[in-house]
Amino acid sequence: MRKYLALVLMLLAFYSCKQKNETTSEVNEEIVEAIKIYPSDVLPIVEECKILLGDGTSVKDLKSFQKEDFFYVKKEQGIDWVVYKAPNAGVTSKTSKNTRSELHQKKYWRPMQGGRLTGTLKVKNVSTTGDATVSSSYAVVIGQIHGDEGHKNEPLKIFYKKFPGHTKGSVFWNYEINHDGDNSGRWDFSTAVWGYDFSVVGETENSYPTEPKDGIALGEEFSYEVNIYQGVMYLTFTSKNHETKTFTKSLVQSEFADKASIPEQIKNTYFKRGRDGVEKESAYAGELQYFKQGAYNQANPKSTKSQVYDGDIDKQYQNGSYAEVWFKEGALSIGVQPKKDN
Repeated sequence: MRKYLALVLMLLAFYSCKQKNETTSEVNEEIVEAIKIYPSDVLPIVEECKILLGDGTSVKDLKSFQKEDFFYVKKEQGIDWVVYKAPNAGVTSKTSKNTRSELHQKKYWRPMQGGRLTGTLKVKNVSTTGDATVSSSYAVVIGQIHGDEGHKNEPLKIFYKKFPGHTKGSVFWNYEINHDGDNSGRWDFSTAVWGYDFSVVGETENSYPTEPKDGIALGEEFSYEVNIYQGVMYLTFTSKNHETKTFTKSLVQSEFADKASIPEQIKNTYFKRGRDGVEKESAYAGELQYFKQGAYNQANPKSTKSQVYDGDIDKQYQNGSYAEVWFKEGALSIGVQPKKDN
């Protein structure tokens, strides 16, 4: 922030000289424009990515780019946060029914090459409507690894989810198997970080499980690190008032290569939908991957039965039908050898 303060002082000194010939309002407008802070000024990750926004806006060069109501900077208690906001219904990508305001890493990598994604954030809103029996209701994805070859599945999706009426929500991560076949039998195995995992749902459309005691509230800050080193994914989750959690998952050697290894969680959820496949032994080895970060809203009018007000984005924002995530830190780098205690 020092560089911004120095810039402001320099501009004030410069423009004080111009006030003799210009009105105060004109000078103030020039100052505001000159010191405007963009997401690329706040987060190192931004200029290494392109973005798709919830209204369908797609931009490849994000230096000095922002868009009101979707991707912009908000200052709170002296800290600059980058806001990602996505309605329950808007314009989606070709391969998804869900809207997003989400960064897409430009540089691809393979698991043995590795890479690293970090983020410090707080979730400000998730959809307040949905079907409680559907796992993706009331949820937003805040970080991903996405495949770009083969089935283009997702080795990692980090979620935040909060049921209506609860103060605390859950943070969990999903691993999607890289199916050895036509991909129709694919499924996601979910692991809880704080609160519940993806499989915990309501018994009826409008009933909810007990609020998680160790959950994360809306507006509560937490961080994650996704470190891929020599084909292994190392995950670290930290929060001031919660126990630090770490996880390890190979991306090049499957744990789910035969029927006997399929977890009970999957048998109790996906099997009823006919999705009971196994993963190829090499998992995602050799396939191109990339990171994503932002707000990938999981609510929609079809599968989660979430309210969308006929697609009117303003009405959705006014009535809680959106996801909103704030990041104060977000960066990409090479994968690093983990510490021995990881």
